Amino acid sequence: MDPLAVSADHARRFLVMRHLLGPPRALPAEPASVMAVIDRLGLLQFDPLEVPGARNHDLVLHARIDGYQRAWCEEYLYGPDRRLIELYNKSLNIVPIDELPHYRVTWDRNRPEVEAGILAEQADVATAVLARLEADGPLSTAAFAEHAHAVDWWWAPTRASRAVMEALFVAGRIGISRRDGNRRYYDLIERIVPGDILDRAESDEDGMTHRLLSRFRATGMTKPAGTQAEVMYSAGSHAERIDRTARLVERGLLAPIEVEGLKGTRYVMADELPMLKSAADPASLPDPAVSFLAPLDPILWDRRLLRELWDFDYLWEVYVPEKKRRWGYYVLPILFGSRIVGRIEPRIDRTAGVLRILGIWFEASFAPMESEGFIPALADAIEAYRAFTGATRVSWSRTRSAREVAAALRRERPRS
Repeated sequence: MDPLAVSADHARRFLVMRHLLGPPRALPAEPASVMAVIDRLGLLQFDPLEVPGARNHDLVLHARIDGYQRAWCEEYLYGPDRRLIELYNKSLNIVPIDELPHYRVTWDRNRPEVEAGILAEQADVATAVLARLEADGPLSTAAFAEHAHAVDWWWAPTRASRAVMEALFVAGRIGISRRDGNRRYYDLIERIVPGDILDRAESDEDGMTHRLLSRFRATGMTKPAGTQAEVMYSAGSHAERIDRTARLVERGLLAPIEVEGLKGTRYVMADELPMLKSAADPASLPDPAVSFLAPLDPILWDRRLLRELWDFDYLWEVYVPEKKRRWGYYVLPILFGSRIVGRIEPRIDRTAGVLRILGIWFEASFAPMESEGFIPALADAIEAYRAFTGATRVSWSRTRSAREVAAALRRERPRS
């Protein structure tokens, strides 16, 4: 198949449309919209930090669903009508439970290492954990205070009970049944996953191919070889990814494209070609609106594409020492129409009921006060975010940029 040539503007419009951000917050205010987002993106990345008022996957869903409530996703994750499940797919992901057979390759690859390692070294703890879960599950690590001795595990010494439960989790022996805040409650995997799904398996090659396809599905437009997205997926060696991509094209699941000004061929989901072609029309997007993008939003995964197509260089600085941060601890890119125009750092103060905007920064090429429609669109986004976090009011930092924006918003909505 010959690659379809598109302009950079065309590619940006397509990505905004297919990521359900054109316009943002447009899906109906109902739980079913959570599954609509998952159906489009395939998965979401889970991260427990919620200093901006929500966790990463909730921010992703808020940006796409009108009036999103985090309980909607949690019901599908942990309720009786469980349609989603948490599992490690390089990072901790939320995936449809009926796609679990595709991802079992993760369990199969983790199992030999943990069984020969931590589960053998702490065999008594593992036996006790499984017995207690069978009798009393779901349980958190707090239920195993008698196994609190420290062991070497992943990044740092960890309580034996926690290390063992995490090892059993990545090996597919137990799963996350529910959470209390960010405290995990584990149970035997057969109590979480229906038997007809748990019993289905596929070849290692099919599993790895699906993992690679899920990367294209999540990002919407990317290359098979690794950039930042490859940190989140282990989909084989460079040569294996190239070969699997070619076979996905042959099967009619992927389609190659070339973007004006960008080197190399990228790929989109073949069933989204009609959407790609419709995005050729500049009028395919409605009047520009503003959304705040989660740090691990799939539209941001391919950092190279972010730089080359959007002219936006983004680093999530939560792991950067404070003195070395350029922007802030938990900063969200600002999407306006089909442009990423700046960054904002919201922080929730639940005690005071205040959404604090610690900073706002704009790209050198963007003039917020002179860009038609931006201030009203930003006002809508701020108000939607305030309501989402449950804050009663918004306060702005005293930086020059923040003061100017706050004053413009007051003029836009003098009664707010």
